[in-house]
Amino acid sequence: MLTPLTPRQQTLIVNNVVRACKNIDTLSMTGYRFINQACGFIAHYNLYGFREFYNVPGSLAADIRFNAHINEWDNFRPGERDYEYMMAKRDVYRRIMDKLRFI
Repeated sequence: MLTPLTPRQQTLIVNNVVRACKNIDTLSMTGYRFINQACGFIAHYNLYGFREFYNVPGSLAADIRFNAHINEWDNFRPGERDYEYMMAKRDVYRRIMDKLRFI
């Protein structure tokens, strides 16, 4: 069973990924792990390969927006294994999307 992200972890991820949408070099390992494991993002060898791929300004934000509909994890139901974890991931993704409205 996966442990849900704490509120602090969620906030750190949101802030880091949004900051990385402006400057990909600021993407941390934690932010990378979150966004790289989201649906729709291609596999990269490591953080540096991810940064290289998204080095074009606006490209990370564009892919986050494009993949939003498949990152709702709405196939999980209360009481199912890892439901709380997946809903925390959904909430983080939604918070990132909300902040991207201003970028």
